[in-house]
Amino acid sequence: MSQPSSNEVVLETHELVKHFPITRGIVFQKKIGAVRAVDGVDLQLRRGETLGVVGESGCGKSTLAKLLVGLEKPTSGAINVRGQDMTRLSGGELRKARRNIQMVLQDPYTSLNPRMTVGDIIGEPFDIHPEVVPAAERKQRVRELLDLVGLNPEHINRYPHQFSGGQRQRIGIARALALKPEIIVCDEPVSALDVSIQAQVINLLERLQDELGLSYIFIAHDLSVVRHIADRVAVMYLGKVVEIGVEDEIYERPTHPYTQALLSAVPVPDPTLRGQRDQIVLEGDVPSPANPPSGCRFRTRCWKAQDICASQEPALADREHSAHPSACHFAEERDVVHAVE
Repeated sequence: MSQPSSNEVVLETHELVKHFPITRGIVFQKKIGAVRAVDGVDLQLRRGETLGVVGESGCGKSTLAKLLVGLEKPTSGAINVRGQDMTRLSGGELRKARRNIQMVLQDPYTSLNPRMTVGDIIGEPFDIHPEVVPAAERKQRVRELLDLVGLNPEHINRYPHQFSGGQRQRIGIARALALKPEIIVCDEPVSALDVSIQAQVINLLERLQDELGLSYIFIAHDLSVVRHIADRVAVMYLGKVVEIGVEDEIYERPTHPYTQALLSAVPVPDPTLRGQRDQIVLEGDVPSPANPPSGCRFRTRCWKAQDICASQEPALADREHSAHPSACHFAEERDVVHAVE
């Protein structure tokens, strides 16, 4: 984990929303509802910072990542990169702005085209943005990128199947770096890798951040990995951010009941300490994002729920008993992972 190099905001979202329509019929389709994948997300990313985004599967993390890099169009809201609202750009302006925010995908096996050589894969961004690197210098630039991520530049003509999973993810990272972006969105970049390889890739990302001044949005469901790399952490539940703060505050002094439940589920590596931790077992199923509960979306599984939770949605704001923003009417600190490092 590196410290942010400044307070300069490089990426900001405002009331970001993505609803996927639910339709009935084949020829004459009628909208009968919507899946609220992302429903009003406000985030800020500073230069040189790593913002971790965590939550259960289906909470909207990957949809948020696709919105940030322009793979999905938002239903409403704004995505400001260096003061430019990406949602209002089109054509050449959008293509130029998107150079500054790139993505590392989750699966290193399916994210690389098996019919292309490594050199072609890493050099493909130069075909889309030919003005970035002159044609005569592209091969040398690809070799430099391979060396930067710890791969042998002589392997430029090899195919993806000739590399291990960790090496393939390094190729994906090199491709993301090709256009010299300031921001990289990492969508669960180590979840498909062995634990030892995960550590190598995380260390590579941290080294690149220090050398190149990169800012990361790091999406994962492995809380221990996020704690290792993130400066701040945002916790998502059913399309909304329910708690956000610096890494130490979220892990050692969580105030939202959902965050506390997540942290209590983190395995403790030392068997002698396992009996010392708070165990929070949530009851009930995760509600459907197509029909979320009224008020607080977590209230149907929360042990603190009261009448106000059903009638009034809590804002993500500073609370009396919370040192950081928390979307809970009854937010208060609770030590659930003091044994986990």
